[in-house]
Amino acid sequence: MDERILKWLYDIQGAIIEIENYFDEFPKDFNRYKTNILLKRAIERDLEIIGEAINRILKRDPEFPIKNAKRIIGLRNQIIHAYDNISDENIWAIISKHLPLLKNEINKMIENN
Repeated sequence: MDERILKWLYDIQGAIIEIENYFDEFPKDFNRYKTNILLKRAIERDLEIIGEAINRILKRDPEFPIKNAKRIIGLRNQIIHAYDNISDENIWAIISKHLPLLKNEINKMIENN
């Protein structure tokens, strides 16, 4: 695997781990999430990092197999450029349902390198 791509996969993995660690001291609770502005901004920043890393991977290798890559990049763009249209419910669904799937996918890619 290309050395730069591997580095970006580690960046994605690290951002996912950071998001998971935000919930170490209290359980994942949507109401607590939506009222905690620091938590929301931290998660949004990590999602930006994930989207940017995937964007860089696809620029280097347009055929690189990451599921939902375009949607993840689209989320990054929305967070950065349409910040006033971010839905707490949408971000919560992403971190609850989609992030664990991405984590497994990225971990397998790193392990198989």
